[in-house]
Amino acid sequence: NWFRRDDEGKFIWPGFSENSRVLKWICQRLGRNPTGKSVVTPIGHVPTNDGIDLSGLDESVNAEVMRKLLTVDSAEWLKELTGIRQYYKQFGDRLPAVLNEEVDSLEFRLASTASTAVCNPKLSLWVQEMRELCKP
Repeated sequence: NWFRRDDEGKFIWPGFSENSRVLKWICQRLGRNPTGKSVVTPIGHVPTNDGIDLSGLDESVNAEVMRKLLTVDSAEWLKELTGIRQYYKQFGDRLPAVLNEEVDSLEFRLASTASTAVCNPKLSLWVQEMRELCKP
């Protein structure tokens, strides 16, 4: 998701030195009492739209950009699995079985949510916010 591009073909995440912001969020997710805000998706925890510290970034990284970066499109990910499986084939029997098991599990989780995707970004954001509010 961090390599997504806008309509002009430019990366929407500033990248490189700003990746430390993502690492900060990852570190905040670790430990017994994680403080990094996240939402559970078929690919695992991803930051909420406000989960990454954007202070000091220019205005080009706004809420809409963060929504695009953090959206998990199950159909898009399912397409990627074909390439992952093809890549794994080159390793034959040397590939640890657990990697294929993870891909199978990911495929199941993605397929379970692909048909329930919401195309309305405002509704998706509202659902995400409600989930956050309902956490104990």
